[in-house]
Amino acid sequence: MTTTAPTAASATTADPRLKDTWLTRQLLTLVIGFVVVAMLPFLLGEQAQTVAVRTLIFAIMAVGWNIMSGFGGMFSFGHAAFFGIGAYTGAYLLVDHGISPWLSMIVAAVVSAAVGTTIAYLCLRYRLAGSYFALATFAFAQMFLLLVQNLEVFNKTEGFNVPILPRDSWWMLQFEKGSANYLWIPLVILALAVLGTIFYVRSRAGQYVQAIRDDATAAASLGIDTMKYRLIAVAASCALTAVAGVYYVQYYFFVGPEQAFGSAVSVEAIVPAVIGGIGTIWGPVLGAAVIGPLSEVINEILRRPPAFLEFLQGSIGLDVAVYSVILILIVIFLPKGIFGTVRERWRK
Repeated sequence: MTTTAPTAASATTADPRLKDTWLTRQLLTLVIGFVVVAMLPFLLGEQAQTVAVRTLIFAIMAVGWNIMSGFGGMFSFGHAAFFGIGAYTGAYLLVDHGISPWLSMIVAAVVSAAVGTTIAYLCLRYRLAGSYFALATFAFAQMFLLLVQNLEVFNKTEGFNVPILPRDSWWMLQFEKGSANYLWIPLVILALAVLGTIFYVRSRAGQYVQAIRDDATAAASLGIDTMKYRLIAVAASCALTAVAGVYYVQYYFFVGPEQAFGSAVSVEAIVPAVIGGIGTIWGPVLGAAVIGPLSEVINEILRRPPAFLEFLQGSIGLDVAVYSVILILIVIFLPKGIFGTVRERWRK
């Protein structure tokens, strides 16, 4: 389920003028998008703002997953492991040791990157690729789920409840309910993630990993260290996903094993990228903008279904089932995702 990203690679290696035009266009899009989303707290109610924050978390996860699976061609179905490492690191350090989430983000990113590169190294060392690589990442995510469910230090199945402070605190990332800060912080994280992706695909590491994705044998024959550049992509992907996990805990004030390491978390990282376009810069963001509000609509239907859908009330896992159906339809009818398909037709 990997696709090529000709614009990112080719636009950065052809003509310097095209290179500058491509970069200017990407940065302008980022600035405009940032300003528009930053205005949302002044336009949305509290519930809608919650949906927007959840959408931004989806987007951060999807951008992280796309670095490894889209540009790197290493399809992961276990990104819940890295999200969960971030979530549990943040919760444990805050609840048990009073450490600021800002510091937890750094610790979680380093730990997650180390774990991710170790897992990827083992998989690549033993030549696991394609569906075998995906299954291996899924197995590791399930292993982490079972681990936290049975360790007293992580409160087993109870998880962590984050204590609510009596006053606003930037250091502890807590504000009054409905504060615009809760949206602006993940927006800044997402903007930095997209900015990093823009420069990553222009860099030698980014171009090498795309070459490895397209033909690892040919890349190796040209002297490219395939293991090194794949692991760089994995480390960046896992670190970013862990940061999303830390912020998730800080926003929802709770994390349990299923919320952190459940299979649904991996699906939430994959679906936006696939819907928007794997191996593109903006695809994961566009996909998250679609799936975030859609997720809320589905959950609202489950909470208060119309008369003819009363049998769905209280159904568990229906949102994941809907994601799966959407994923199948996108793969069949829009194999390059929304962004990739629109871009291709625009060129024609």
